[in-house]
Amino acid sequence: MTRTSLIMTLLVWPALAGGATIDLPPASVLQSESITDFASYDMPVGPFGEAGVPMRPEVGLVTQQTWRIESASRTTLQIIDPIRDQLLEQGFEIVFECKDMACGGFDFRFGSAILGLPEMYVDLADFRYLAAENPAERQSVSLVASRSSRAGFLQITQVGPAGSGPQDVEPVVAPEPDIGAVQPPAPDLAASLASVGHAILGDLSFETGSSDLSDGSYASLDELAALLLADPELRVALVGHTDASGSLETNIALSKRRAASVMARLIRDYGVPQAQLAAEGMGFLSPIADNRTPQGREANRRVEVIVTSTN
Repeated sequence: MTRTSLIMTLLVWPALAGGATIDLPPASVLQSESITDFASYDMPVGPFGEAGVPMRPEVGLVTQQTWRIESASRTTLQIIDPIRDQLLEQGFEIVFECKDMACGGFDFRFGSAILGLPEMYVDLADFRYLAAENPAERQSVSLVASRSSRAGFLQITQVGPAGSGPQDVEPVVAPEPDIGAVQPPAPDLAASLASVGHAILGDLSFETGSSDLSDGSYASLDELAALLLADPELRVALVGHTDASGSLETNIALSKRRAASVMARLIRDYGVPQAQLAAEGMGFLSPIADNRTPQGREANRRVEVIVTSTN
């Protein structure tokens, strides 16, 4: 079967007797693949709660793939449900499944090992998650399905017995992000949000040692407010980030306060309805540059805007 087949077939641990196969939707295109033997994967097995996302450690041959499904009309249920049926038919048992806010929304998505753009797109208001296991074969699978206005997206993470994979596989591995390079702010915020669903508000400035946004005008907020006011259905999350100085708890609190300060400015100065906005904080969990350098730490201290829904 070739890459141009209408039905893309994913071989799950092809070296195993009785190994599962998954038929993906038509026009599925492989975005990334990594295969690591004698590795570990923390599989989410419950919704986000007070203690975070419940995880079950899985150890063995870990395979992770992301797929882009070239169909804007296919819902997340239409993506994930046929795969669910295939897994059940092949002896898998459902461990846990949920949909966007029932999973924990933002906290579940960023508290789990879900890849980001360009490999995987996740609409925080429209995604599904499923975890399954086949105890007899010592296999587990987790699925994340979401979609943008242009396409569907699917992440599949599989764990089988260590040493069970073919020895001559040369996986197509997504390139590791260069966290030593500083990402510049998006030159066109509207284009960035339309194409990849997120952008850095790179011109913001905060008072020293404070979470308060400095006085003055910001081109990024002018543009973001115009987009939100022009499209009342558009919903975004403002996500604060810090460098790695200090404790995680302190940095998450600071980053969320800074995002909230930006949200307050959009509401107060531009009249953006609060219903279109949310404020979250990631602390130092999602760096874009090397925290070991002053330039890297400065780049990591930022606020991003992420599209969460367009309808």
